[in-house]
Amino acid sequence: MTEFDTGLPNVRQVQKYIKDKQKIAIKLVTEEILVGNVIWQDSQCLCLADESQQSIMIWRQALVYIKPA
Repeated sequence: MTEFDTGLPNVRQVQKYIKDKQKIAIKLVTEEILVGNVIWQDSQCLCLADESQQSIMIWRQALVYIKPA
């Protein structure tokens, strides 16, 4: 199991999005773009609440980018 390094800049940035309840856009390797708020993250996944408040668990290896929406 991969250790979750909270000192990494990308982990800290996602934590800031969570704390600030910042709406973000996530692009996946499938070219799909999801918009919502990150609820939580761990070493393998993050969970996004979309605009209808449905939770979507996304594997980190499926991410292309994350940016403010």
